[in-house]
Amino acid sequence: MINNRFPTVFAALIAMAAMGVPALAAEHAVEVPAVATPGNAAEAAAFLGAKLLICNTCHGPDGTPRSTPTPIIWGQQENYLLKQMHDFVHGDRDSEVMSWMATALTPSEIESAAAFFSKKNWPTRPTATPATAPVAPASQPPIAAVCQACHGQNFVGGLAAPRLAGQTYGYLVEAMRRYAESERKNNTDMMRMMEAILPAEREAIARYISSL
Repeated sequence: MINNRFPTVFAALIAMAAMGVPALAAEHAVEVPAVATPGNAAEAAAFLGAKLLICNTCHGPDGTPRSTPTPIIWGQQENYLLKQMHDFVHGDRDSEVMSWMATALTPSEIESAAAFFSKKNWPTRPTATPATAPVAPASQPPIAAVCQACHGQNFVGGLAAPRLAGQTYGYLVEAMRRYAESERKNNTDMMRMMEAILPAEREAIARYISSL
């Protein structure tokens, strides 16, 4: 039987989803995760399910992000998702919203969440608009070839790096900028690489890869 804490926790999480995580994250940058009663598998599943609903607030209930700076996580590599969540927990990657979300999950829930989203299908490309999908180059920018060493042929990802093909333009261009300007520090190879690429080249890469 699920204990009396579950209705309160579940209701609170649903309310957070309705209100929007960003508005609450400023007050709850670090969470003490609500945990199920030891040995109660039904309660553990219910807790995890309630927490995963919060992900829809930004990443979308169908895997299509609600805003272009938010990355697609459906169908992303499990090991990459797991590493990013660990980095958010330990402060190696900076994001007030995601630090709040990651610390609201227990270590086992983080593993389950990474596995859950990795098994989803990469979302179907939404109808392009000028704001979300800038016109892509007709062919791959030459500078983008260096990215394939880790991100794989056609940028579909590999063991060493996440899928980039079809990722949102806003996320790609901002992630590259943050690496280049040492705002994102959880991958030193990416920091060095992006520092060596001009802003216009990074934008061309983002336009091309997001169109795939």
